[in-house]
Amino acid sequence: MEMAVEHLKKVVNGSKLGPMTILEDLNLQVGSGAFVSVVGPSGCGKTTLLEIVAGLQEKTAGIIRIDGIPIEKSHSNRAIVFQQYGLFPWLTVRKNIEYGPKIRGVAKAKRRQISRSYIKMVGLDGFETHYPHELSGGMQQRVALARALANDPDILLLDEPFSALDAQTRENCQQELLSLWRQTGVTVLFVTHDIGEAIYLSDRVFVMSAQPGTIQASIPVKLERPRNQSVRLTPSFRDKEMLIRELIGRMNPNEKTVLA
Repeated sequence: MEMAVEHLKKVVNGSKLGPMTILEDLNLQVGSGAFVSVVGPSGCGKTTLLEIVAGLQEKTAGIIRIDGIPIEKSHSNRAIVFQQYGLFPWLTVRKNIEYGPKIRGVAKAKRRQISRSYIKMVGLDGFETHYPHELSGGMQQRVALARALANDPDILLLDEPFSALDAQTRENCQQELLSLWRQTGVTVLFVTHDIGEAIYLSDRVFVMSAQPGTIQASIPVKLERPRNQSVRLTPSFRDKEMLIRELIGRMNPNEKTVLA
């Protein structure tokens, strides 16, 4: 599904200094089946953007469209995965993955078929009856991804899902995510503070300004797919990384850059 965020604004109250604008006139478009990332300085509103798209926060103004239709509330066609995994500690791997389909009234036999498929897809065969505390961080994140995908979403929203992992595990999870994306055809909006990760995974990288957050640059990533980690050593990758670092370092909030 295609997604468009148009003139999004988010203002929060409660500050001693009065209302605070978190997002201001934010616009972005994500094509159907695309993988795009959002980067920007800490506190620029990346997570707020993701939670508004997911329906977990209310916006102050603007429109979010899915396939041209304005949306307001959370829906199973959008799934979100956070850095903290959010697994139910009292449920096994299988039951965590089956939780969403169970809530939606999917029959037990079908739920088991769904969980079996995604357990295999994320490489956790043999761990079906394990509990989250018995798994490594990378394995828990794979369960979180499988649980999100078990609801058959059209749009997958990821909020720095690998930031707590060690470097090797993070690279492995990146590869697994790309594999899942290819197999499912889901549209992905990925938030990260890691510029290299954003370039490696994405078709396009959106760069946000400091608060109030808005999209300052839209940068296409024209690296061949499928990708492996060696692409990070190419001049094209390094040039793109340097460009984004420079943009974040020198951007004026009143300027916008679009690179075709």
